[in-house]
Amino acid sequence: MNSLRRYEIKFIKGIGPKRAELLEKELGIRSVYDLLHHFPHSYLDRSSIYHINQLYGEMPMVQLRGRFVSFNTIGEGAKLRLVGLFTDGTGTIEIVWFKRIKILKDMYLPGIEYILFGKPEMFNNKWSMVHPEIDTTRSTGDMLGLRGVYPLTEKLRNAGISSRTIHSFIQSALQSIRLISDPLPAYIIERYKLLPLNEAIATIHHPKGHDQLNRAKYRLKFEELFYLQINILRYSSRRNAKLTGFQFPRIGRFFNQFYNECLPFELTDAQKRVIKEIRADMGTGRQMNRLLQGDVGSGKTLVALLCMLIALDNNTQACLMAPTEILATQHFETISQMASKIGVNVKLLTGSTRKKERDIIHTQLENGSLHILIGTHAVIEDNVKFKNLGFVVIDEQHRFGVMQRSRLWEKNNTPPHVLVMTATPIPRTLAMTVYGDLDVSVIDQLPPGRKPVTTLLKYENSRLDVYKAIGRQLKLGRQVYIVYPLIKENEKLDLKCLEEGYQSIVDTFPSYKVAYVHGRMKPAEKDWQMELFASHKADILVATTVIEVGVNVPNASVMVIENAERFGLSQLHQLRGRVGRGADKSYCVLMSKPQMSRETHQRLELMTTTNDGFVIAEADLKMRGPGDLEGTMQSGIALNLQIANLATDGPIVSLARNAAEDLLDNDPQLSLPQHSAIANELNILFNKKIDLSRIS
Repeated sequence: MNSLRRYEIKFIKGIGPKRAELLEKELGIRSVYDLLHHFPHSYLDRSSIYHINQLYGEMPMVQLRGRFVSFNTIGEGAKLRLVGLFTDGTGTIEIVWFKRIKILKDMYLPGIEYILFGKPEMFNNKWSMVHPEIDTTRSTGDMLGLRGVYPLTEKLRNAGISSRTIHSFIQSALQSIRLISDPLPAYIIERYKLLPLNEAIATIHHPKGHDQLNRAKYRLKFEELFYLQINILRYSSRRNAKLTGFQFPRIGRFFNQFYNECLPFELTDAQKRVIKEIRADMGTGRQMNRLLQGDVGSGKTLVALLCMLIALDNNTQACLMAPTEILATQHFETISQMASKIGVNVKLLTGSTRKKERDIIHTQLENGSLHILIGTHAVIEDNVKFKNLGFVVIDEQHRFGVMQRSRLWEKNNTPPHVLVMTATPIPRTLAMTVYGDLDVSVIDQLPPGRKPVTTLLKYENSRLDVYKAIGRQLKLGRQVYIVYPLIKENEKLDLKCLEEGYQSIVDTFPSYKVAYVHGRMKPAEKDWQMELFASHKADILVATTVIEVGVNVPNASVMVIENAERFGLSQLHQLRGRVGRGADKSYCVLMSKPQMSRETHQRLELMTTTNDGFVIAEADLKMRGPGDLEGTMQSGIALNLQIANLATDGPIVSLARNAAEDLLDNDPQLSLPQHSAIANELNILFNKKIDLSRIS
């Protein structure tokens, strides 16, 4: 494959230096390797020929076979267009061109049989087709059947490079090279029933049928995911081999006294299982890097506290970093209230901490009398120095940059054990890839007494009933969230906005205090408004999605989400998680427009049928794709997959993972001759990536 990377596309028939420069600039295609890996994003079935008298209503892309009767140039200047009258004997259709008119005028001739491929539309009671693909019947033999549609840009289209042109370049490239060397050894190809690479690449660009196309896709997806998994596993292996860590063999006074005397409720089986997994990690002498997933309210904080107490029992300190001052404060209040009973010294450090308190914190950290520090980004400042930091918890870790998280490592000569927590459920296929170099623990049970939130889908004609229901909850002393998608009115978007919504809520509930919060407010003002709600000095909080993470008000029993159709499933689930935190029955009301797509309606209906965050995350992944889940992946590998799709290719991810594990078990250094091509491909694909694998 290396020779294909060195072979520049300007030497391919039909391309040349100018087109090569344009293709590199617009699509990043520089070499023949790049060209052959520019895969179609979809396929059109060109096996059928329509008659013009069969056209009706809204038609898809179709093929017509016939002849041009005449050509006319109409209009002037910018409105100049070329119109050809085309017939197949059953009727006529106007073929219209707005660009490259001088060239096209002499390209097609009346009386010669052509095949047209495009989208027919009715205009002024006449059928027309704008800028179709046109071939003579003599040249279309190999183009019938499935046709790939290639990603393009407007500049390429204006330069006369169409999807059909890209296909012709690729066919020329395939004809000009001999057999493509296959980097995968024969035993993997045989075990996983893969097509040879040269056959897969030829087929993906020119499939003769759906079965053949699916086999080609399977081979190429498997290989892409296989390299990705090997790279992740190698990072993990290197980290485990190189990084020694604290060994915590003792379970002592802090843990035992808290567990026996202060535990607020019986741990669930899931919490016990996770604590055992973490304890096992901390006893190996290797640095722990573990991801703790748990749905909203599953008891992650209690698990984190128990693990921090193990660190204290082994004569080290612990630190918890949260993304916002509000969340850090809530963690401090919860943990200090529970742990102070057994003599644990807990302090809070944020941007608002006064100098006098900061000085005390710095002194106690350095002499070791401060056991647990909880805070925001302030805990990673250079002047924050620990005597012996042994355990770090990072909450809602996706809110921090990788480099920010790494600075906690610099607080100790021996790297502390790291537990990263998220309340955003991550489907297994994504966790296996994005967090492939971390061990993953899942709390998949809710503590006893937690009641599921009842979710209702309501439309504008039910608003009065919704407000009456809110009023009943307020009379019971409960509190209410109302979330809007916008801060200000936007003429281009027909959506509810916070500014108008706030005034409407104030007018509707004049007897109750209404607070508001949004992302453009100054931090101090935002915190003040949030504190009004948290302390129950305000009964209703009108907000944007800034409240989706890190707000804990057990007395809040209603969440109303305006224009719910504008939000993704995972975001709706996070917002819903703000209620149902106390003992009272809680409700989430999804306010939406009655006019919505079928997919949107399915998404909202799913929210009303399940409270399981993992079910919702899987559905969200399938509906919306993985997107940029982390920005920077855990192992420093971007999710720029060319053909594989983590939303739909979960089974292939698992197979590729198994294959990668088997290979590395037998040949960790990829030093065997049959693996040299794989080692070379990995070096080319990933050697320019930043190695962030050592950072949790």
